[in-house]
Amino acid sequence: MRKKQSQRIIRHQRIRKKIFGTDVKPRISVFRSRKNIYAQIIDDQQGRSLVSVSTLTKELKDSIKNRRKTEASQLVGELLAKRALEKNIREVVFDRSGYLYHGRVKALAEGARKGGLQF
Repeated sequence: MRKKQSQRIIRHQRIRKKIFGTDVKPRISVFRSRKNIYAQIIDDQQGRSLVSVSTLTKELKDSIKNRRKTEASQLVGELLAKRALEKNIREVVFDRSGYLYHGRVKALAEGARKGGLQF
């Protein structure tokens, strides 16, 4: 494992000690790969994923073909918010998974806020 990745994992573990999703206020978890970004809303009390969206989702795949990764991340955030509101989830806790709150992670968060989620 590369040094940068292992440092991110250590940061993520430190963050997870403090951030916990409940049924009232679930957690948005973000994972970022080189090409794609994944986000899911998790209820940590029951240990299950309530909503999940990524750039590979069928609804988004065609609309993000000729877009930049940050623009695609914002669309992922908006779709995540739309699906969460359908399940009556309005308030969430944001878990950036050890990534900097910058670029694609920030775009996803702003897209979710634009879609109607509050964190």
